[in-house]
Amino acid sequence: MSNSIILKKTINSFNKIIKVSGDKSISIRWILLSSLADGVSKAENLLLSEDIYATINAIKKLGIKVKFNNKICIIYGKGLGGYNFKKNLVINAANSGTLGRLILGLLIDTKYPIKLIGDKSLSKRDFFRITNPLKKFGANFKTNSGKLPILIEGTKYPKIISFYH
Repeated sequence: MSNSIILKKTINSFNKIIKVSGDKSISIRWILLSSLADGVSKAENLLLSEDIYATINAIKKLGIKVKFNNKICIIYGKGLGGYNFKKNLVINAANSGTLGRLILGLLIDTKYPIKLIGDKSLSKRDFFRITNPLKKFGANFKTNSGKLPILIEGTKYPKIISFYH
């Protein structure tokens, strides 16, 4: 049996606004992906929590402009490779495991070492399941036995990998 689907009808275009309730995980992912996009991204109804503010502060430290206007978040992404920051950068993930884990993957090609820290609770969590696969791309990590703080030293030329989990 084939793994393909045949569509016999086309889907009509629509001009609607879809509203969903704020969600922490989706909001964090939207902020991080928007920071990598080339251009302006807008979102309404982000879940405004400590984790979301930590994510916004993280991308601001990476040189990404963010504005809030009438409950609308606007992110001015600079595209892949567009992060622009000073040496000795420290990013505080606060209590956000999602931010801490996802941002490491976005920083594997960083030109300067970046230190990732978090609050007392996040600093007890294991990050080996993130750092070990990312090492295969060529990034280096200095950790506290797999826990925060983590210093990421990126690679200019990430390697192609095969990863099976």
